[in-house]
Amino acid sequence: MYLTPQHVLLAGASGLTGEHLLDRLLNEPTVTRVLAPSRKPLAEHPHLENPVGDPAVFLPQLSGRVDIAFCCLGTTIKLAGSEQAFRAVDLDMVVAFSKRAREMGARHLIVISAIGADPKSSVFYNRVKGEMEQALKAQDWPQLTIVRPSLLLGERLETRLVEQLAGPLSRLVPGKYHGIEVCELARAMWRLALEEQNGLRIVESDELRKLGK
Repeated sequence: MYLTPQHVLLAGASGLTGEHLLDRLLNEPTVTRVLAPSRKPLAEHPHLENPVGDPAVFLPQLSGRVDIAFCCLGTTIKLAGSEQAFRAVDLDMVVAFSKRAREMGARHLIVISAIGADPKSSVFYNRVKGEMEQALKAQDWPQLTIVRPSLLLGERLETRLVEQLAGPLSRLVPGKYHGIEVCELARAMWRLALEEQNGLRIVESDELRKLGK
C-alpha cells in the first residue's frame, strides 16, 4: 500500500543527505508543508517552515500535525570534538527528535543509521548507532524504517580525509559495502516514505541503491 505524506518533519536538513532530501520534498506536489528546524537558516520556500536556533530550545516548541518524520542527523567524532559530544548528536538528539515527532502525530519515522550498527560492538561509532536503533525501537513506532547506507558519496562543505581516500575504493566493493551516492539515498528514503507497512524495517545499502536508481 502506498501513502502520500503531506506534512513532513525533517531533522538534519542542512547536512549532506538532508539537503538533497529537502530539495526532493519541496518539489513533491503531494507535500504541502515541510517543518525543518536547523541551526542555520535554510533557503526560503513557500512550503518550508524553518525554525532556527538551538535544537534543545526549540524542539519542545515545534507544533502542528505531521504525517511522517525523517531524521538525517549525524556528525563525526572529529567534528563533534569528543566521544561525548558525538553521542549527544547521534544518540541523544536523534532520540529526542523522534520522541517529539511521535508526539506531533507522526506514524512513520525514517532514520539514517550505519552499516554495522550494533549496541554490543567494540567499535564506538557502530555501538552508538546500535544504541540509537535500540532506543528508537523502544519508542514503539507504528512504522519505523532504519536505513543503513555505506560510505556516502557526494560533495561536502567540510573536508573528510578518510572519506576522500575511501570514496573511490568504495565504488569497487560489491554488495552492501559499495558506496552510495547521496542523491540515491535521498530518493530511496522518499520511496520508502510512500510505502505503508507495520512495524520495523531495516534497509541495507545494497537495497537502498536499488530503490534510489
